[in-house]
Amino acid sequence: MKNSFILLFTFLSLSAYTQNKLEYLKNNRIDLSSSEFNFPDKEFNIIGFGGYHGSSKIEDVEIELLTSLSKNKSIKYYLPETDYSIAHFFNQYLKTGDTILLKDLVTVYGIRVPQERTIEVYEKWKKLKKLNDKLPKKEKLNVVGIDIQVNYKYVSKYILEVVKESKSEPKAIQAIQAIREMVTIDTTSYNLGDLSYAYKVLKSFVTDYENNRSLYEKNIIKKSNFKHIIKNLNISFDFSNQYRDRDNVMYENYLSLDAIHNFKTQPQFLRMGFSHIEKSREGQDGYPYFFTRLIENKIYDKNKVISIIGYYTDSKVVWDELYDDQGNYKGYTVEAGFGIGDYQKEYFRGIQNLKDAKLSDRTLFKLNKTNSPYLLNEPDLIEVIMEDEKSNGDAVKGMSPLDFLDYAILISNSKESTPIFEMK
Repeated sequence: MKNSFILLFTFLSLSAYTQNKLEYLKNNRIDLSSSEFNFPDKEFNIIGFGGYHGSSKIEDVEIELLTSLSKNKSIKYYLPETDYSIAHFFNQYLKTGDTILLKDLVTVYGIRVPQERTIEVYEKWKKLKKLNDKLPKKEKLNVVGIDIQVNYKYVSKYILEVVKESKSEPKAIQAIQAIREMVTIDTTSYNLGDLSYAYKVLKSFVTDYENNRSLYEKNIIKKSNFKHIIKNLNISFDFSNQYRDRDNVMYENYLSLDAIHNFKTQPQFLRMGFSHIEKSREGQDGYPYFFTRLIENKIYDKNKVISIIGYYTDSKVVWDELYDDQGNYKGYTVEAGFGIGDYQKEYFRGIQNLKDAKLSDRTLFKLNKTNSPYLLNEPDLIEVIMEDEKSNGDAVKGMSPLDFLDYAILISNSKESTPIFEMK
């Protein structure tokens, strides 16, 4: 009798907060295309948005999120998937509206993820500028990059801003002059790696600084910024070792930049691939991505870190850029199955419920309500079921969606993004 009572109690307890998932989703969905859209959560330290790269409507979704969050005065900093120096020049674009600069920034920024080197990302930044222009001066967004070094172009330009040349100390500026000449001539590739000319120039500059700090100190305009640049250049020089532990570098950069920007009291919006905004490891031995590190190291409470993951259905993504033997761009390829997350050979567990509950082509679902069925230890929206390759199913077995995310957005009928090299 006692065992029967325990079983009955367990069943009733589970039933109380495991209402039908489809019913739950229908009761907790928001049409992002509605003019009345208002993001539900107002209290957080950092909010992250991400999904598979390369589809056009995800950029529209990001602007809709940013518009609502800005209207509510919920965010102060915008953290795109890029490095510190490129972010600095994105700030310059937001101030000046220089579209020649913007096009080059998107081109360089996309070296990390070529699927982001697109006309849609370029247009997204133009919309972000319009949004930022309407905000009061004290509420304007500030762009900050916490990612690893993308290449050496914009960090070279930034160095020339934060270190002034001194005629009274000629020895202290020779390395700066070499950077200035490289930037002025602008014929190098600025690639990472010790075969790059830019690598050699910047490595020489950092060595010169470290051996002659007293000569440089009086010429450094922004010491905290300069220190951060040097730190990340040194990491980039070790191209095959620490540089590869990307999320650790992002985490350490975030902590360092907190001293400059006071992140803990000024909320941020972060846009990256969805792995970086997972709030838990995929299994006990899984890699700790950026959001996981913030939580595990008790930088923020888990409920103050908000993760929004975008999912696709009936959509396409840009896949590869194509080049001829001389390295000239000649076109691109598109995927409409693999790479979407809703394909018979590769799909997210539980995505059908999102499809059945959607309101429009851009539907937001709040998963983190009390008694949500997404508290159950069933890894919907995290486990990727794959027919031909090993999935993450074993790693996430017994975990719940709310271990990883708070909101899901289903994006439907999204065409592929178009490489920026197609821009006329």
